[in-house]
Amino acid sequence: MPASARRLVLLLIACATAPRCMAQSEAPLPPATPQSSSRPAIQLLRFDENWKALCDRSQRRNALDRVKCISLPKSSKHAYLSIGGEFRGTYEDVLNDNWGDQPYPVNSFGLERFQLFADTHFNSHVRLFLQLESGLEQGRPGGPRPIDQKNLDFLNAFLDLSSGNSTHGIRLRVGRQELQFGSGRLVAVREGPNVRQGFYGARITQHLDRWTLDGFAARPAADKPGFFDDVPTQTTSFWGVFAERNLGGNPTRAFDAYYFGLDRKAAAFNQGTAREQRQTLGVRIASAAPLLDDHRAVIPHYDLEAVYQFGQFGSGSIQAWTVATESGMTLGKLSFRPRIGLRADAASGDKDPKSGDLETFNPLFPIGNYFGVISDTGPGPVNFYDLHPNVHCYFAHHINAMADWLVYWRQSIADGVYGVPGNLLVSSGQSRARFVGYRPGLELRWQRDAHFYVQGDYAVFFAGLFLRESARRQNLNYTSFWVGYKF
Repeated sequence: MPASARRLVLLLIACATAPRCMAQSEAPLPPATPQSSSRPAIQLLRFDENWKALCDRSQRRNALDRVKCISLPKSSKHAYLSIGGEFRGTYEDVLNDNWGDQPYPVNSFGLERFQLFADTHFNSHVRLFLQLESGLEQGRPGGPRPIDQKNLDFLNAFLDLSSGNSTHGIRLRVGRQELQFGSGRLVAVREGPNVRQGFYGARITQHLDRWTLDGFAARPAADKPGFFDDVPTQTTSFWGVFAERNLGGNPTRAFDAYYFGLDRKAAAFNQGTAREQRQTLGVRIASAAPLLDDHRAVIPHYDLEAVYQFGQFGSGSIQAWTVATESGMTLGKLSFRPRIGLRADAASGDKDPKSGDLETFNPLFPIGNYFGVISDTGPGPVNFYDLHPNVHCYFAHHINAMADWLVYWRQSIADGVYGVPGNLLVSSGQSRARFVGYRPGLELRWQRDAHFYVQGDYAVFFAGLFLRESARRQNLNYTSFWVGYKF
């Protein structure tokens, strides 16, 4: 076992025996029993939380509840202020990043994230949400990446104007804001890296019975490391419409349909660099994994998504696609409630780099840990097909474990291997091999309560024939350890 893995095990043992260990990570929380309406769950998007019920002091259960709902004097009965935040510390150890094509074969460093938000509801129709974020980095050879460091800036700073209610209402949101739609495969907040993804723009949300309709136009934030120096990326425009509803009145079953438009002045692919004007159409149907208090013998779940892209790349056309599937079952009556799943995904690659047309799929602004354990390195959902079996188990004392095995090929042998955000990692070169490699991984997580977390991840991406023939002969070894606190 590598020294980094031994350190991880020792840290997990130490935290398991400590009186107060804390953690937070990108991975979703295990299924939980429903919470009462007076105690909403802490969300990935903090502006989705509603703490108004805690203005009733009889509903408060701990000392921090007093800052979750502060009534504003001499104002509407719907006026209140909610304060919250997060601390997250991360240790990462990456051996042979990009399978050895880096000047630093050993890359160990620390990251810290600090967030603080103030959610002010002036009445039932006007709301101001401000969320600050600071990301710090120590010890990374070559210095911090844009996703690692931000001295201080707004993550969210928007004004909401709304009318109606939760079933027949409309809301206009203007300002800097995070976007996350559906499964997060195409538009997500980039939670795994230290600095999250933000946008500058406007969004209109309409509720119609079981339907929620979103329309938006935005530019992604250009992440800069200083103090309040982020600006909109002037070379990229992003817009779209997203519709979602539950099926059969069941909130755990969802149907999504969407259109996204993207215009990038200089987009780089294996074929070359040119202006990219890309349209995306997609549909998704899903049934969520069960709650922990569901003790049926066998409980199936599934997630199916299909996407088609078209448009212009320079003087040529774009024709691209992806299909993502996940299915599984929870064995509710067995010890540890094992949840067994299988993902099978594919995304198109370019057929001919000498042609002006482009068939490479663009994942837009995807979730960081698209393939599980490794969140900010390794291959991404471009020009690939994979098989990805996994199993989750839930133990006593709020501990859960996930083991998975990713097997990854190129969809087109004329295209290269790309990173999670769509950047080219390894060009197609002269290799005719499809097999990129395989990655076993393990994740252990302790969620002490709604606020405190501990998590450790370990994975190795073994280089396959394509990587070895492309002078990437080293196995990528990844270890991370997370501690954090949210309120």
